[in-house]
Amino acid sequence: QVQLVESGGGLVQAGDSLRISCVASGLPVSNYHMGWFRQAPGKEREFVGVTSRSRATFYSDSVKGRFTISRENTKNTITLQMNSLRPEDTAVYYCAASTSVAFARGLPTSYGYWGQGTQVTVSS
Repeated sequence: QVQLVESGGGLVQAGDSLRISCVASGLPVSNYHMGWFRQAPGKEREFVGVTSRSRATFYSDSVKGRFTISRENTKNTITLQMNSLRPEDTAVYYCAASTSVAFARGLPTSYGYWGQGTQVTVSS
């Protein structure tokens, strides 16, 4: 049974940093492109970034230069380091796994496995 479990969310102030993690079980992350998405209330799920199987990374323009995705295959873990947080970064953050060749396009439909999400709230 595949499980992706996010942790590390919380309430921070604008300008702060936060690191969230995703631990996978039943799925070797080394074989998957691992992405992060987010969804704010009343909005569609939005691509944040992805680390490919070859460790290449791609980010949305809204987080480029502020967020960093890394993977530790031996721990089956993905992390999202978020710096210079803004109130508009407030959302539920999800990790997801993909084997699609279109993974870097950032479409949720390209990702077959999802975690339950962790809330990140940035106050102004």
